[in-house]
Amino acid sequence: MRNNLQFYIDGTWVQPKSTTVIDVINPADESVVGQVALGDASDVDDAVSAARKAFETYSLTSIEERISLFDRIIAAYDKRVSDLALAVTDEMGAPQWLSEQLQVTVGVAHFQIARAALETYRFDEPLGTSEVVREPIGVCALITPWNWPLMLMAAKVAPALAAGCTVVLKPSEIAPFSGTILAEILHDAGVPKGVFNLVHGDGRVVGNALTSHPDVDLVSFTGSTAAGIEVARTGALTVKRVHQELGGKSPNIVLRSADLASAVEGGVAQMMLNSGQNCSAPSRMLVHADQVAEAISYAKAAAETWSVGHPSSNAKMGPVASEAQWNKIQRLIQSGFDEGAKLVTGGLGRPDGLDAGFYVRPTIFADVRNDMTIAREEIFGPVLVIIAYSDEEEAVRIANDTTYGLAAYVQGERVAAEAIARRLRAGQVYLNNVSLDLAAPFGGYKQSGNGREWGPMAIAEFLETKAIIGFREAA
Repeated sequence: MRNNLQFYIDGTWVQPKSTTVIDVINPADESVVGQVALGDASDVDDAVSAARKAFETYSLTSIEERISLFDRIIAAYDKRVSDLALAVTDEMGAPQWLSEQLQVTVGVAHFQIARAALETYRFDEPLGTSEVVREPIGVCALITPWNWPLMLMAAKVAPALAAGCTVVLKPSEIAPFSGTILAEILHDAGVPKGVFNLVHGDGRVVGNALTSHPDVDLVSFTGSTAAGIEVARTGALTVKRVHQELGGKSPNIVLRSADLASAVEGGVAQMMLNSGQNCSAPSRMLVHADQVAEAISYAKAAAETWSVGHPSSNAKMGPVASEAQWNKIQRLIQSGFDEGAKLVTGGLGRPDGLDAGFYVRPTIFADVRNDMTIAREEIFGPVLVIIAYSDEEEAVRIANDTTYGLAAYVQGERVAAEAIARRLRAGQVYLNNVSLDLAAPFGGYKQSGNGREWGPMAIAEFLETKAIIGFREAA
């Protein structure tokens, strides 16, 4: 049993003011794998107060001091890789291979990238007779979800600390274990007290207390668009900066010039990774009408190689993270049937032989119109839809016909794919099934959010700009 019953505030582990404790459910078998304490507004007050006090000194640290701190954080993280991988598997059901090879490694990568960015980042620069100074914004509330817990926490904590800010982190109460270990890592690395604080809790109580707190200067939130709207509304009451990475319904345009088998198989693999629980997943595959039948054949074969099973097995895919998520996915699969889509593979219910746990069949629908529910709503599960287009103009129109704009994908001859990429309304466009670039800015257009994470540009999100006029003599 993993008991996460304390919070990390002002450099030490403390008892919560609240007495509320909930069970953490292992999605692989529905057993109780631990407990987590849920904080309240008074716990948030303590954490924010500690962060505010620490900001007075940490904001003045030199670049060299922060680089040294990041070196210690990376070294401490490396010592806990095995612990982190086990925690992620327990809390959100990621297969062991995925936890070890991706979930944990992308977490430390964000600290490494932020550390490298500090070596060349220009916090001050001349402009006419003025000096433009970029200073840390202040106390930052970081609210993260459960699907890539380490990556999403590190993607916020690393640039905030690099900028000179102090933070209060609220991980998902569904997947709290890795957040607790991250706090232990930062403590062991010697992060000054109050610079990093951790309060567990739910969005309704702790999340709301953070977003409405008058001493919080910035909120960085990753989650659903509906929740993001509430965060923005609450944050507006104190005119704080709100940075959001929200939902997606990303198109994957397969051009006629693409190697069809490779493009389709790669798209299926990117869709099924992490049980489809990826905000930037290529969930709408757009294929030329003349190639749809062949693409369906490739997609079916590819999806059926994605074995589903317990995280400790050799299966490619584990469960989704919770019963609520499983129920949502089943409802949306049913909507595909109800609205006339054609099931290619997968469908409702658990895969054969898996009677417990929140397992979903890798599912593909064809004959999908872009106005169907399964083409409009973010399913956040291993469900891919195939949509036919008649020409490239229609492909671009369908791709952009969504309230989201987090990511997009294009497969095909390089020059043509690049031209299409420039026309897509999305924060990231992936060409020819390329892998992640964690140094590239990540964030969305439209209702996929605002602001950017990852890489050097993420640091800018945690800075304010000051002009010192008359700093230089006129030429």
